[in-house]
Amino acid sequence: MHAKRRRRAMLAAAPWIFTVGFFALWEILVRVSGMSTFVLPAPSVIAEALWQFRGPLSLHSFHTAWMTLAGFVLAVVFGLLLGMALGASRMVHAGSYPLLVGFNAIPKVAVVPILVIWFGVGWLPPVLTAFLISFFPIVVNVATGLATIEPETEDVLRALGATKRDIIVKVGIPRAMPYFFGSLKVAITLAFVGSVIAEYNASNFGVGNLMARASADFNVPLLFAALIALAVLGVIMYAATAVIEKRMTGWAQRSQMASA
Repeated sequence: MHAKRRRRAMLAAAPWIFTVGFFALWEILVRVSGMSTFVLPAPSVIAEALWQFRGPLSLHSFHTAWMTLAGFVLAVVFGLLLGMALGASRMVHAGSYPLLVGFNAIPKVAVVPILVIWFGVGWLPPVLTAFLISFFPIVVNVATGLATIEPETEDVLRALGATKRDIIVKVGIPRAMPYFFGSLKVAITLAFVGSVIAEYNASNFGVGNLMARASADFNVPLLFAALIALAVLGVIMYAATAVIEKRMTGWAQRSQMASA
């Protein structure tokens, strides 16, 4: 019992230990090498920039967060519906999958100018870019979860009088839940990438826009401070998704190797 508590405490402390160790090593390497702040600022310099520009960073981070969440919610809704359609119908899967793969292969930074032409500079291009870049993993994982029901299970359920809808609702969807939440943790980080790309090119607000202005002013510490702000937002969103996953799919036990 005591060993289990100690192990849990170590696991809880591990993220903090690794993070502090990473930044401490970064600080030491920069100080020892005498590297210029213009090339790579030390964490202490970045911390000063975080405090100095805390107002703009907070404002733009909030803007980026809500645009990312808006695009992510759209991706969840459409990705879930389309993934269910692909997983439930071989015809829909065969017909639409090549189109989805081809569209996903297009760099989304190339789509941003088109969105600007259609909707102008503002909040809509970042939201749509976040949606476009993050919905594909959701579609693929939901479709995979539904499509991997064992034929033997389907035969038994049909013999018991279950319809195709019953099989999808009562077996397919619960089976796809771990795949779905696994895709959400990937999609939320991709959504941040999409919103920042669009903010950099097509918005007057957001961390991406702040980075564009810092780059124009050659303010490297502010650039890194903006990256740290994005990393913190990403970790918060990822952790929230992981908590929801644990509550919703606690029955899906992980292998013991995952806890080693």
